[in-house]
Amino acid sequence: QAQLVESGGGLAHSGGSLRLSCAAYGINSDYHTIGWFRQAPGKEREREGVSCISISNGGTYYADSVKGRFIISRDNAKNVVYLQMNSLKPEDTAVYYCAALAAFSCDDDRNLHSSWGSGTQVTVSS
Repeated sequence: QAQLVESGGGLAHSGGSLRLSCAAYGINSDYHTIGWFRQAPGKEREREGVSCISISNGGTYYADSVKGRFIISRDNAKNVVYLQMNSLKPEDTAVYYCAALAAFSCDDDRNLHSSWGSGTQVTVSS
């Protein structure tokens, strides 16, 4: 069972930037993707990830809502995945979760194994 620890959330003004970090421990061959998911206030956690990166080849995915604004990257030496969030909007306000997925896609497939962090709050003021 992998362990994921998020950090870097906080408060930003609209148009500002934040960088989230996800320290990943115990990632084995059961997992194929590491991604970021979010849960907005009063809503369920989204099944589609905000952004994901392939463990094997570093391929990236972005949801349409963040494309061109967010950048996912990884530091293999440190086992850390980052999410650079630029041009933040109030609708980006959410708890952001880092997840290691058995899935190859950036989706929370409940039929496949996954491990989740406890989340970090991102609040964007207008």
